[in-house]
Amino acid sequence: MALLIKNGTIITADSRARADVFCEGETITRIGPGLEAPAGAEVVDATGKYVFPGFIDPHVHITLPFMGTHAKDTYETGSRAALVGGTTTLIEMCCPARSDDTLGSFEHWLAQAEGKSACDFTFHMGATRFDGATESALREIVRRGVSSFKIFLAYKGAFGIDDGELYRTLKLARELGVVVTAHCENETLVAERQRELLAAGKTGPGQHHESRPPLVEAEGVNHLMTFAELTGAHTYIVHLSCAEALDRALAARRRGVNVAVETLIQYLVLDKTWAERPGFDGAKYVMSPPLRDRSNQDVLWNGLRDGLIQTVATDHAPFDFGTQKNMGLNDFTKIPNGIPSLEERVVLLHTFGVRQGRIDLHQMVNVASTQVAKAFDLFPRKGTIQPGADADLVVFDPDHRGTISAKTQHMNVDYSAFEGWRTEGRASVVTVRGEVAVRDGQFVGSNRRGQFLRRAPSRRT
Repeated sequence: MALLIKNGTIITADSRARADVFCEGETITRIGPGLEAPAGAEVVDATGKYVFPGFIDPHVHITLPFMGTHAKDTYETGSRAALVGGTTTLIEMCCPARSDDTLGSFEHWLAQAEGKSACDFTFHMGATRFDGATESALREIVRRGVSSFKIFLAYKGAFGIDDGELYRTLKLARELGVVVTAHCENETLVAERQRELLAAGKTGPGQHHESRPPLVEAEGVNHLMTFAELTGAHTYIVHLSCAEALDRALAARRRGVNVAVETLIQYLVLDKTWAERPGFDGAKYVMSPPLRDRSNQDVLWNGLRDGLIQTVATDHAPFDFGTQKNMGLNDFTKIPNGIPSLEERVVLLHTFGVRQGRIDLHQMVNVASTQVAKAFDLFPRKGTIQPGADADLVVFDPDHRGTISAKTQHMNVDYSAFEGWRTEGRASVVTVRGEVAVRDGQFVGSNRRGQFLRRAPSRRT
């Protein structure tokens, strides 16, 4: 069915126009004022609203075995939550354990999504070890349409790789033109500090930050940058949380290292005092790297405004407070990491970024959609509004006022990190390749609509 979105204000990363958008099949075919809808076309009136390109979350965990348990979302629940929040494409971290078969893991992750996702999806393929079999598997996975890897410089013995594996993974990525996304913390420093804190009887959720303070993250970034400089690989630092880590990344960029930086919505609106709340409530706010001192928030917002930080993600990892987070009741190292935020990223960016003058609408689109598409070989199919692009569109009502609550969220988790927060704006209509999936803030789509997005590595210099 054809679709016409009328009378809205189209906002992209670099333009603003009052115009209509006409979609046929799965793509945008015409843009202009006063377009007429043919017989049988669906018409959406966007008067007084913005029309954004579909937002892309570059860092989510839907299928995630972690710390002896599993993340609560499935693609049925996670993709619906994403769409209600205005996110039309997910990039999931495929994270096999070191002992798992790499190609088999990719096929397992793919099977969890195909035919079950309401929105489009793709993957960063985890390289959690490197040997001959892994190299062969990674080459095959790239042939099958994945153009980014994921590595961990943390979680020793589980996901983490050693320096020899790091060097060889980056060399392979350079050869194939693949981007390497990286979790940057020094695993030895984390392990030693955890041991010392527990020995001293410091076991509560607030100690998580003390086990991996900013210098631990900064050292991880610096370590990756040294290897990236020597190999010429393109790197992308995931979930950067603090000024110290950003300084190391920017220093490397000035030396010519090709590095992009991602931060998370949680770091922009929450600080470490949330994880220090009385009792065990702080466990809701345990993630890695940890929430930081509030002074880092201005650094990160300014980095987004000035183009020093390229993207905003969620690292969505939902674990129930009542039955999973409490695994660490007497030992903070056993608290499953993650602050579920897939559904709230866009509205929090608008409420606390745009409305408070930290970024403008164009920067919001750029960091939550366009730059993601460009970094991961999806642009201009995704990340913009132009003829030929996929008809992933978000009609956004800036005048809507809402309140976040676990009682009304679509994510399959028993709490909200933002319970009771007031928000400004809402994705009122959302389309996936020309088909309406959200109307009036409610999911009305199909969990069979989403497609696996095959990506070919761009020519990278």
